[in-house]
Amino acid sequence: MKDTVRGLLAAAINRAFPEADANDLAFVERTKNPAHGEFASNAAMRLASSVGAKPRDIATAIHAELADDPAIDRVEIAGPGFLNFFPSADTFRATVDTVLDAGADYGCSNVGAGQSVLVEFVSANPTGPLHVGHGRGAAYGDCVARLLSAAGFDVKREYYVNDAGRQMAILAASTYLRYLQHAGETLTLPSAAYQGDYVNAAGEQIHAERGRELAVPYAELAASAGTSDEDDADTHIDGLINAIRGHIGDVAFEEIRRRILDQQLAGIKRDLTRFGVDFDRWFFESSVVDDGAVARAINRLDERGVLYTADNARWFAATRYGDDKDRVVERSDGRLTYFAADIAYHMNKLDRGFDRLVDILGADHHGYVARVRAAVAALSGDPDRLDVWLVQFANLYRGRERLSMSTRAGQYVTLAELCDEVGVDAARLFYVLRANEQHLDFDLSLATSKTNDNPVYYLQYAHARICRVAEQADARGTGFDRELADLATLEHDAEHRLIRILDRYGEVVAAAAVDAEPHAIVSYLREVADAFHSYYNAVGFLVDDLPTCHARLALVYAARQVLANGLKLIGVSAPERM
Repeated sequence: MKDTVRGLLAAAINRAFPEADANDLAFVERTKNPAHGEFASNAAMRLASSVGAKPRDIATAIHAELADDPAIDRVEIAGPGFLNFFPSADTFRATVDTVLDAGADYGCSNVGAGQSVLVEFVSANPTGPLHVGHGRGAAYGDCVARLLSAAGFDVKREYYVNDAGRQMAILAASTYLRYLQHAGETLTLPSAAYQGDYVNAAGEQIHAERGRELAVPYAELAASAGTSDEDDADTHIDGLINAIRGHIGDVAFEEIRRRILDQQLAGIKRDLTRFGVDFDRWFFESSVVDDGAVARAINRLDERGVLYTADNARWFAATRYGDDKDRVVERSDGRLTYFAADIAYHMNKLDRGFDRLVDILGADHHGYVARVRAAVAALSGDPDRLDVWLVQFANLYRGRERLSMSTRAGQYVTLAELCDEVGVDAARLFYVLRANEQHLDFDLSLATSKTNDNPVYYLQYAHARICRVAEQADARGTGFDRELADLATLEHDAEHRLIRILDRYGEVVAAAAVDAEPHAIVSYLREVADAFHSYYNAVGFLVDDLPTCHARLALVYAARQVLANGLKLIGVSAPERM
């Protein structure tokens, strides 16, 4: 309906003011009050400065050129020059047929025009199971990808596996120390080590397979480390890593690192698949480090004249691209920084030919955004090629107790445990209830309740309730026949309200995709459910008058289709029974 109005307005502007850019000026938006029409345009105000006339006079000229169209009942000029459009009743009612004809494709658009987009999300260090904090990024990122696909973008999903850094070395050392415990050594795990049960299980498995083959007296390791845990936890764990490497050799240490990495990745993949999240590619940091990609990225920046040397280190002139300070990419001792690897990874993304890059990061990475934007701008020449969306971690409560999410300490609720307790549907919907940058307190009690206060129950119940209406129609022998439906009988205020809401769905999806706001879908679906439940309570559907009966069934089936389509966009099922 909105496209029809926009087309009529553009044609009228072309006729009234042929020198104007009608496509740019033919902007319409929905009114908040239907008494002012369904759509309004401020085209006259936007034209005033270039035409040199009063907006109301311009609106009058445009109004005079509006072609008669059965889709529009009337157009009014309001206030200083607004054009208010009142679509005809038949135009509104045709929305029902539009929804039913499009089915699962209703709401999809070509806003993205096939642009290729790489969405990278989750990318949690594989140093332990995914916990509830990671779950919000997983739900948000997957919903953004689904929205972009529905809006006509060519979307690929990617998980960046940090398998080459210090944290993986700490995890490997932690696993080896657990192995030593199972081999009979007496030791207390350092405070900087990973403490979780999964580390203990991996150490036990190595001992079951290798016995004491890799065992070294812990006293020797501690002596080689050179520091104690009480002196400095980080220095101590780094010393132990070097000591372990020195005693068992790099090959054995790498074997342990690879084993625990593979185990954690397998668990992460399993949990994400259960959560409805799948990736097109798992990109390993080590592939960037090992094939010289970091050096090539630095050389490319150097060729573009954005590197310089100071204090024997090489710096990226990030301030030229909006960062608050320049960034070191190569230290004075020749070691490359972690940021240099990030630059190489984003260069790889660009070289793969994606039109647009989307990074979804935890809110604790806010300081990282400007520098990576600067790097992409320097590499591609386009500062808008990259979008970075930050996600606040969710706070989980059981009663009044706030639950810990410390991976290192091993005290956290895993994503799998959350799904066990509340179900995948509730977990996913609760994660996207609010805007991604807003804090979220996840209420376990609410998520498992079967009341209208529980948003997932409320939305799914609306869908199931319509399915129950369909069952009742079949049991009565009425069934559903669109040929018998007379949509002109849909005259009740509750029907008009529901139709207006259904007509907005495509606009909501397109806006949510462009703005990366899946919570807008949840808010919209609540409107649909509210309108349906009000309609259900206001009129009877299975009435004796068959044209009216089938028209009302057509409307509620259209509502069911929109509910199912919207729930699918956020990865939530649409059950037929509750």
